[in-house]
This record gives sequence, C-alpha cells and structure tokens, in this order.
Amino acid sequence: MSRGGPHRDGGPAGPVTTGRRPRARGWQDNLREYASDVRGSVRDGERGPLLVVAGLIVICVVFQILDDKFLSPRNLSNLSVDIVGTGLVAVGIVFVLLIREIDLSVGSVSGLAGAAFAVLNVNHGVPEWLAVIVAVVAGTAVGAFHGFFFAWLGVPAFVVTLAGLLVWNGLTLYLLGASGTINIDEEGLVASLTSRHFGADAAAYAVAALGTAGYLLTARRRRSRHRAAGMPYRPMSETWLRTALLAVVAFAAAHTLNRFQGLPLALLIFLVVLVVSDYVLRRTRYGRRVYALGGGVEAARRAGIAVERVRVAMFMVSGTLAAVGGLFVASGLTSASPTTARAAGSGMLLINAIAAAVIGGTSLFGGRGSPWSVLLGVLVIHSIASGMGLLGVQDALQFMITGGVLLAAVAADALSRRAQARRGRP
Repeated sequence: MSRGGPHRDGGPAGPVTTGRRPRARGWQDNLREYASDVRGSVRDGERGPLLVVAGLIVICVVFQILDDKFLSPRNLSNLSVDIVGTGLVAVGIVFVLLIREIDLSVGSVSGLAGAAFAVLNVNHGVPEWLAVIVAVVAGTAVGAFHGFFFAWLGVPAFVVTLAGLLVWNGLTLYLLGASGTINIDEEGLVASLTSRHFGADAAAYAVAALGTAGYLLTARRRRSRHRAAGMPYRPMSETWLRTALLAVVAFAAAHTLNRFQGLPLALLIFLVVLVVSDYVLRRTRYGRRVYALGGGVEAARRAGIAVERVRVAMFMVSGTLAAVGGLFVASGLTSASPTTARAAGSGMLLINAIAAAVIGGTSLFGGRGSPWSVLLGVLVIHSIASGMGLLGVQDALQFMITGGVLLAAVAADALSRRAQARRGRP
C-alpha cells in the first residue's frame, strides 16, 4: 500500500529541485495513487481487507436477491450476535497463528467451559458469577497445560492440541452425564450475554462515533510518528477517505441495529475484545515480541525474546478466549451441549474459528494478521450460514461450502507468500 514519504515535505530524502516550486498534490492524485497500489497488490498476490470486503458484498447481494429477508434488521441483528461466540474463539486462534502454530483444542475447550459452568451453577447451585470465573480460569489452565508440553517439552503443538481435543471433549461428555445437555437459566447472567440489547438509539450511534473518532486519532498519531522519524506515512487525504468509509459503515450498522432492538451487548463485548487485543499486539512491547517470534524462532531468540514464555502465553490466551466464546455459545443456546452443530465443543466451532481467522487475513505461516481480521472473516462465515439457513439449505451442503471457502483462503495465503518470495520480500 502506498504511503507518502519525507520527500513530500522537502526533507533530505526528496528529489533534487530545479528551482521551480513543486505542484502540491491534491486529494485526487492521492486517491489515484492509492487505487493504483491496491490494483498492484492484488496483481502481485497480496491479500488485504478490500478483497474480503468485496467477497462479503457479493455474498450479501446474492443472498438478498435469493431471499429479501437477508438484509432485514432482524436478520442482521441476529447475525451480529451469532458471530460473537465464534469470533472470540477465532481471536484466540489469531494469537497462536501469529507464532506459526495451531490450536486444535479450542472447540473442545469452549465446550468444557460451557459444561463446567452449567454443572456448577445448575447442578450444584454455585452463583453464576463464580461459575463463570471458574469456567474461564479452566480455559486458561488448559491453555497453559498445552503451552507447557509444547514450549518446554518440545511436543508439537499439533499433537498436543489434537490430544487435548479428545481429552477435553471426553471430559465435557463426562460432566454433562447421561442426558448430554444441561439447560441454563434463561433469565440469568450468562443467558443475558446474547439476549440483552441497549434499546436507546444513542448507544449504537455513540459506539459508531467513538470507533470512527478512535480510528482517525490513531491514524493521525501514527502518521505524525512516522513523519517525525523519517519513515513512509499515509497522506492525510487517504486517512480522511478511510475514515469516511468507516463512518459510513459504522453509522449504517448502528441505524440497522436500532431498527430492531438496538445495540446487542454481545456485539459490544466482542468489539471491546478486538480493540484490547489489537492494542496489545500492535502497541505494546509484548505484542512486538509475538510478531517477531512469528517471523522466525532463532532470530527472536537471538534478539533476547523469551521464546518459551511467549509461546505458553499465546496458548493461555487461546484457551481463555475459547472458554469465553464457549460461554457465549451456551448463552445463545441457553444450554450446554456438545451434540449439535452450533454447540460449543462441536467440530464446526473449531473449523469456523480457524476459517474466520484465515479468511480475514491472518497467515497460517505466522507473523501476519491482526484481531480485526477476525471480524471480516467471521462475518463471511456466518453470512453464508445465515443465508443458507434462510434458504433451507441442508447442513451437509453448508459444511462443504465452508470447507471450500477455507481452502480458497489458505490457497490465496500460500500464493501470496510465493509471490512475495519471488519479489525477494519476507
């Protein structure tokens, strides 16, 4: 993606002048340059959010033509809640993918968290808030367990988490007992995670305004830092264009949500998790260590990074968010059950979480991606599921389509890496 450089301000890196004052670059010039670089990125095999957004638009248009209820406020509001459970699990997957590893246990861990909560609260009368804490801590402990075997004992992460998939799924079935399902209180704390909405119109619009303003301030601050350091930076016209597009999408989404029941609590929590996760990865020293580890283990070790500790921490994050996501799935179903396709603990939750991370742009080869990529990826996955649900498409076909989309995303990632290698880029 093109960025402006110090030469635009007459700095030492600028071209030799001929005595004439250079023509000021207008926003039309920057827009044409930006569009040209986007076309170049696509031609060279680089993936970006624009391609995912384009695919999402095509999905919405197709399903709206086939069923005019797809873009209705009710369906879109339900979709914004449905994405949260899978999205939270996928954010944890991103942390692990960034260090070039994989966690196959997240589906089982999410199911275990939901079962632990239900057993403690429903069967043993433990207060909901305490049962939630125990369930989340259990997910963290499971992640630490996986990380210990991988980082300190040298067992491949694929093997450790595959074993965890079987072990934690078996423990979930044992906890749930012969019935295999425990219904939770429909008026309780966990159930309200997906059922509660902020009905006041101001709530959704306030979130849209805060998100847009936050992006603008962050982009301007980054531009100022890069400019002061003599690094390439985006022209302000491009920043304003991006901000305007974000504002249109954010306020349109807020208006749509307000036409039904308002801002869902689940969506608000998901957005907060994305903001915090992105800040940790991109704005902290610890996050830079994660990306450095994804770039190469030996190089990271020589740079003084405690590789083993970072690896354990990433699996702990994955386990924690898998547990939280499992509670949201249980909230949507108002029960803990690993036997249905939508339930936490099912294989589809694992597949959808990995697909959401990869489709959004997180690389399976490590070192590239962000939590925000999950938002686009999970919207693609659940939009397809929602549209096919409205059309009455059977689950078997939905599984095949989801698998095909995942394969296409991974293939695009591999082609992107190959194209970059040909150009001599890492």
